[in-house]
Amino acid sequence: MRFWSACFYRLCRHALIGPALHLLGRPKIVGRENIPRHGPIIVAANHLAVLDSFYLTLAARRQITFLAKREYFDRGGVVGGLQGWFFSAMGQIPVDRRGGSTAAPALETATRIVEQGGAWGIHPEGTRSPDGRLYRGRTGAARVALETGTPIVPVAITGTRPDRSISWWRRRVSVEILEPLDLTPYRGAGAAGARAATDVLMLELCARTGQEYVDAYAKEWETPRDRPDAA
Repeated sequence: MRFWSACFYRLCRHALIGPALHLLGRPKIVGRENIPRHGPIIVAANHLAVLDSFYLTLAARRQITFLAKREYFDRGGVVGGLQGWFFSAMGQIPVDRRGGSTAAPALETATRIVEQGGAWGIHPEGTRSPDGRLYRGRTGAARVALETGTPIVPVAITGTRPDRSISWWRRRVSVEILEPLDLTPYRGAGAAGARAATDVLMLELCARTGQEYVDAYAKEWETPRDRPDAA
């Protein structure tokens, strides 16, 4: 299964989806050398739009595994079935977030990914920004990094959020892959260390993206109408 997933992943990246992303966003990618081709890594990016994950995988030179909401895999109908098949074929892993405490199972899954030498991709805000600002990060990435010794590579993405004031052909996506964070000061500090490391991660992203920082968690929304800035 992993072999076929890797093959499908490369097919999408180089032939089915990648060329369309290049045409749509004309991405400027900086710092690819900061994501090693092999070995465990956590790739943490800000989250402005659905396309962020696609451009993140396009920028990396290896397969990145995300933990996706189980709802993406369980939707009914033809479209829902195709969506679930696509996520599974791309090697993405479903996580149940519909009730109860799900942090522990999700982090266990993420830990397995990096312990097997994989690249785990995550948006620490937990959901897309509802208004373009950068929100407080959740500590999952830092906790896994500190417990396993896996490096965290911040990735600053801009230009993916829809903006009606700019014509689509004049927009340009930017993906800046930064150097791994130095987590040495936070090791052995438990939950406080994970919180401090996450705050450093988010402030680093904020400095690179130019987003306004909000020291509060973003509220997850299911449809565009739920967004606070929706017309």
